[in-house]
Amino acid sequence: SMSGKPKYIQIEDSILNQIKGGNLRPGDQIPTEAELCDTFMVSRMTVNKAIQSLASKGYINRVAGKGSFVTNVHIQKPIVKIPQSFSEDMRSIGLTPGSRLVDYRIYRGSELPEAAAQALNVARDDMVHYFSRIRTGNDMIICISYTYVPCRVLPAIDVTRLEHSFFEYVKELGLNVQSMDLSLTATLPTEEQKRLLGIENEALLKSFHNTYLDNGDILEYIETYYIGSMYTYRVTL
Repeated sequence: SMSGKPKYIQIEDSILNQIKGGNLRPGDQIPTEAELCDTFMVSRMTVNKAIQSLASKGYINRVAGKGSFVTNVHIQKPIVKIPQSFSEDMRSIGLTPGSRLVDYRIYRGSELPEAAAQALNVARDDMVHYFSRIRTGNDMIICISYTYVPCRVLPAIDVTRLEHSFFEYVKELGLNVQSMDLSLTATLPTEEQKRLLGIENEALLKSFHNTYLDNGDILEYIETYYIGSMYTYRVTL
């Protein structure tokens, strides 16, 4: 092909363009695997890879025996060039940031949730710091975040510093944060999140991102769950 992209990515791009262009709307069924095989002249395996990828990014839902349907929530995946920590974010809208440490522990790679293990590319025996924090703006609860940091990048963490900006701490240690990528989706809270955030069954805005250092190594994988009504994520490019 002219584009030089793998076939499954071409298929994925083609479906994404139809979703973004409004030809495929929430609830619409996307073409069947057989139709996509014919259209792109590829194997079932290649088509499946494209559909799997779209499903894992939240663009489509696979329904057994029925097919794949466009989801209601579209993840925008902007690339944010200038890392903006939660603290910077809060100050930019005139609120005083705060953090309360809920949990800190060390996991092995084998114990990590799949998303974190994949993002950090850790082996089963690698050690990873994990901490969860309630984040506040002017003492109002805004979100809860779950952070995973490979011990190879940061062997030890002064846990008392986690009640303040983690980025400030990392900078003091001489590490330079270079970039992050960010995805957003909507989700419902778990029982524990309801308790910690003091909410009922209100939708949460889940953001997940990787933060990279200037040497290309990954510093953290972080999932943040914002109370929907408290926070509209403003992405400024």
